[in-house]
Amino acid sequence: MEASPAAAVSDSGGRRLPRTLHPVAWWVWALALATAVSRTDNPLLLFLVLAVLGYVVTARRTEAPWARGFKYYLYLALTVVAIRVLFRAVFATGITPRDHFLFSLPHIPTPDWYAGIRIGGPVSLEALLSSATDGLRLACMMCCIGAANTLANPKRALRVLPGALYELGVAVTVAISVAPQLVQSVQRVARAKKLRATRTRGMRALRGIVVPVLADALERSLRLAAAMDSRGYGRAGTATRRSRRVTGALMLLGMCGLCAGAYGLLDATAPALLGLPAMAVGAVLCVAGLRLGGRRVTRTVYRPDPWSLPEWAVAGSGVLSAVLLFSNLGYDPAQLNPTYYPLTWPDLPLVPTAAILLAGTAGFLAPPPSPAQRAGTP
Repeated sequence: MEASPAAAVSDSGGRRLPRTLHPVAWWVWALALATAVSRTDNPLLLFLVLAVLGYVVTARRTEAPWARGFKYYLYLALTVVAIRVLFRAVFATGITPRDHFLFSLPHIPTPDWYAGIRIGGPVSLEALLSSATDGLRLACMMCCIGAANTLANPKRALRVLPGALYELGVAVTVAISVAPQLVQSVQRVARAKKLRATRTRGMRALRGIVVPVLADALERSLRLAAAMDSRGYGRAGTATRRSRRVTGALMLLGMCGLCAGAYGLLDATAPALLGLPAMAVGAVLCVAGLRLGGRRVTRTVYRPDPWSLPEWAVAGSGVLSAVLLFSNLGYDPAQLNPTYYPLTWPDLPLVPTAAILLAGTAGFLAPPPSPAQRAGTP
């Protein structure tokens, strides 16, 4: 019998019972780690982030088919790094006497209005390393999102959204579910081809995979549309036209206040009222709009997901990791961005390393998932 999500995390003997962690906790952890990744260009720290993501995903993913798709995000990350290096080599900007020359590509002359960018020419080791590091940082951020998609079920995250964001949450949930569902479709088609002993390769094999996957995606979209229609999706409820207009006005003014507050905090020359006061007013207006708009959506939740100590621990480990990397406490900020002139081996600062390893504690802070869980199980 499957353990309920609301069950205790330990039994009388002190053993941790399997249960599914709250999906919002995984998303907070992954987004906080992606924020920490945006702070550094150090390749050693970036590889450490990939190792932490791999460990957490391996330790706490479920047995659902779509939860096996993290390796596809790794393939996509390698593709991003390769494209970044290729573009840097082709659209070269020349080399300096201090660069280490590697090879030279055929140079294509460009018009005067295209000045500043060269196509082809000499390529240096420093240029390739710099582009590979930039691509690796973007790849790590993509893998953080992939880890959240692998560990959390976005359909369960929809249940905790405010009622006013229900329609937007459904759209975001459908968009987030595309990648795991495509991975599941590709795996199912590949297994079917193996069972049929298909030996086609190259473009013919690709056509044999793409066409069934597209057909499966179309069938799945039709089933989703029928399910949403049968559940009354898009109904206006008891809200009047006036209440909807008031809700929209509050949300619009609140978002303007948040934008003005963010601009005031980033610009030191901005007036004082454009800082925290504008952000506070915008936040109050947004909360009022959410509360007013949530009255028109009535939902019931069967077996709600708990938010207890494991959720706080996992989310807190990711947030604390991002705070440590942005606080610049106990280390030189220059260690987060290695220099290429002169070309030296990057340092491994102690505090950022400990911060990333702290995010890796989510691999054992989260309760073990139920082995029998599937994608559609709440």
